[in-house]
Amino acid sequence: MSTEMNTEKQRASAWFKTLRDDIVASFEALEASHSEGPFSEKEPGAFEVSETTRTSDDGSDAGGGLMSVMRGGRVFEKVGVNISTVYGTLGERAQNAMAARKGIPGMKDDPRFWASGISLVAHMRNPHVPAVHMNTRMFWTPHAWWFGGGSDLNPCIEYNDDTAHFHAQQQAHLDPHDAALYPKLKAWADEYFFIPHRGRARGVGGIFMDDRNTGDWEADFALTQDIGRAFLPAYVPLVERRRVQPCDAEDRDAQLIHRGLYAEYNLVYDRGTKFGLETGHDANAVLMSLPPLAKWI
Repeated sequence: MSTEMNTEKQRASAWFKTLRDDIVASFEALEASHSEGPFSEKEPGAFEVSETTRTSDDGSDAGGGLMSVMRGGRVFEKVGVNISTVYGTLGERAQNAMAARKGIPGMKDDPRFWASGISLVAHMRNPHVPAVHMNTRMFWTPHAWWFGGGSDLNPCIEYNDDTAHFHAQQQAHLDPHDAALYPKLKAWADEYFFIPHRGRARGVGGIFMDDRNTGDWEADFALTQDIGRAFLPAYVPLVERRRVQPCDAEDRDAQLIHRGLYAEYNLVYDRGTKFGLETGHDANAVLMSLPPLAKWI
């Protein structure tokens, strides 16, 4: 395999774009089809798409991506689906913000990097519909490459059957690769999405992996693709089920308070947020994950 891995990079970047297109189309269809229940009288939302850029220290081209955000819809109060492909060199702070493991092989001698991925966060109009996060990515340096990401469900009003469905879809997409993967990545998500200062998880979990490199790029890429493919069948049925439920001011209050947990986690602990800001990526795209409204008690 070429040290530069140009073909593999192109395939990964193209896959994230394809996944983005599928999700955007599905979410806009949910908006258009919402004709009953709370908020159905509103006009359906649509994504606003803008290009994003990464600013390098020397002003040279450092890549960018697409930020797709829908605000004020009748199903989605705010949802962002971002893709990016960025490259350049990494300083020490950016290296530490990037990976779970410290000390990336060869970075001191050759600090070049390339990264591509998709990041999605949805904050819903109806408090009974769970918020959700999904991210997958590939990272490359001249001496290493790896994949990462996953998805997790963040309901403010929990339903056991929703949680069971979401996790069952993750497992169904992971088991063909290795039956040991789902319990491992579920436990990883439980640990990663825990908020220490609150002593609790931010949601009901999902799956997560970081620094995935088994030495078999094709196998790891296939796994990453299936993590992405699991998202729509895991999440869309929950939206369709809960978006018609009546909701009241008490439900809305619970939703806004729960969103405070999400904001705290992403601003204090999330490595993706830290990496994006440390490497000069578009701040609006990096902070797209934050909810439109939240409150604290």
